Amino acid sequence: MGESIAVNGCCLTVAEISPEKISFDVIKETLDRTNLGLLTPGSHVNIERSLKIGDRLDGHFVQGHVDGRAILTSIKSGEEEWRFTLEAPFGLAQYLVPKGSITLDGVSLTIAAVSGNVFEVALIPTTLKLTTLGQLSAGWPFNLEADILTKTVVSWLQTHPRG
Repeated sequence: MGESIAVNGCCLTVAEISPEKISFDVIKETLDRTNLGLLTPGSHVNIERSLKIGDRLDGHFVQGHVDGRAILTSIKSGEEEWRFTLEAPFGLAQYLVPKGSITLDGVSLTIAAVSGNVFEVALIPTTLKLTTLGQLSAGWPFNLEADILTKTVVSWLQTHPRG
């Protein structure tokens, strides 16, 4: 009870636990900003517990604070990798950096290419196997969390103009 759990990359607080399910309080703000309102009973989701101080860190810092939704516009599949092309809200394009980090539905990924507010991620077979990403189709609105370090640098530069 009270522990933070990321569900599709959205930090939620455990409100109730039973042998077969975990329940969360989800408010309108969360439903308006994320894809959680699109889920139905039986939907597969990515779930991750919070990092404890001293634990090993894989990927990048992910807070579970969804910045917006990125629409999956196309999927290119091959034997060794898949490429997703996504469109981010224009206000988040400033945080898209080639070879930078991005979180989609709670999965830490590296941005492969950027053009304006359109970006690509390359997915390996292990990621497709261990997450829900391989089950999704064009049109899916991913929960997008931009990298906290990128957001901090961009914010600082915007509020401290050189001159």
